[in-house]
Amino acid sequence: MCERLEVQRLPGLHCYDLFAGPAEVESLADDEPGTYLLTDFLVRSFSRTVLRELGLDRHPELRDDYFRHYTRVVWLVQTDDPAEQAELRGLAQEAADRVGLPLQVRATGAGGLERALRHLVAPRTAPEG
Repeated sequence: MCERLEVQRLPGLHCYDLFAGPAEVESLADDEPGTYLLTDFLVRSFSRTVLRELGLDRHPELRDDYFRHYTRVVWLVQTDDPAEQAELRGLAQEAADRVGLPLQVRATGAGGLERALRHLVAPRTAPEG
């Protein structure tokens, strides 16, 4: 679709690559293949985007079917605001508890996303000729 519309796509396989970097995401998966990743957005919206969309709010007995092969939740923290981090930390722990997994926290910042967006919107020089 991007090619057809001549639109550049953000780099990486998924948003996690933009925040943590592809090498870190690969390392997390290699170290523990059953890693469930969360971003700040997913922490804030977990109830709606995961629990409700998977039907776990209505059928909590399905939790083990969905999360049986996961071994941990890793929250990739983008915000650098201490108050926001504290609020999100509680929500991240709540999310991990809801799926029955331990929580680990990795501060990543939003620099990777910011750099990628800057690159996409940077003025292009016209080809000479």
